[in-house]
Amino acid sequence: MKAIVVTDQAAGTAGMTLVERPEPEAAVNDVLIEVHASGFTPGELTWPGTWTDRLGRDRTPSIPGHEVAGVVSALGYGTRGLSVGQRVFGLADWTRDGTLAEYVAIEARNVAPLPGDVDFTVGASLPISGLTAWQGLFVHGRFQVGQSVLVHGAAGGVGSLVTQLAKEAGAHVIGTGRAADRQTALDFGAQEFVDLDNDSLDDVGGVDLVFDVIGADIGKRSASLVRAGGMLVTIAGPPEAQPAEGLAVDFVVEADRAQLGEIVQRIRDGRLRTNIGTVAALDDAVAAFNPTERIKGKTIIRVRP
Repeated sequence: MKAIVVTDQAAGTAGMTLVERPEPEAAVNDVLIEVHASGFTPGELTWPGTWTDRLGRDRTPSIPGHEVAGVVSALGYGTRGLSVGQRVFGLADWTRDGTLAEYVAIEARNVAPLPGDVDFTVGASLPISGLTAWQGLFVHGRFQVGQSVLVHGAAGGVGSLVTQLAKEAGAHVIGTGRAADRQTALDFGAQEFVDLDNDSLDDVGGVDLVFDVIGADIGKRSASLVRAGGMLVTIAGPPEAQPAEGLAVDFVVEADRAQLGEIVQRIRDGRLRTNIGTVAALDDAVAAFNPTERIKGKTIIRVRP
């Protein structure tokens, strides 16, 4: 099968190459998926699991990509709840070969049915961004109706979904980003916008929940904005500062079939829309991940037409 592989961590996306690899086999409790579309987050190339297995052993050349939408082509021994020919989407394991390939083997529990009226391209854009937004808001952030939420990177892949989910759940949403992102963030449902280059973050005042995807100085400054009893939730690593009278938590997204179902239902009925930028073929994936100019939205690789 065709697949994108990486062998040199220092090279980043420039080190990606398109090669021929053996098709994977479905292990116990796995499904083998014929990949139709794949999502990729460049940050994966800094994650240990991209380069080593669970025992810390080198596993290069490895296939990156953790988001997939496709069709089940085989079931591993003991796999239940899914069937050959079924449309699915989900989140591949961190320490196994991923989804930038024509086939991928995944634990069955990590995927969910993909309704026939949701395009594979849309399905592949949802697992990491959608689950991160859902878990950050409702699991770790303990969001309650009527709270105010500050969403950093509100026009981005994760931030745009956080903005929409929070707005739907009854939040007052303040988005942040670059000046050029203002209208996009407002279109996704933010009621206010802070230009991080030109506006003062301190002018936001107090909020109940900060959802941070940036970290560093922005994450540190955001801690002081959290009201008593509030939360700072971040995916940018351990927080450098704690809210004076609230909590801070960092987390790594986990696959969850039920949550994937909640997210895709919102896509179907129009309550949620994903933020897709470029769609490229597998043959053009390396160039798509090394653009000459800034791309807005998530890059999706359409593996099959």
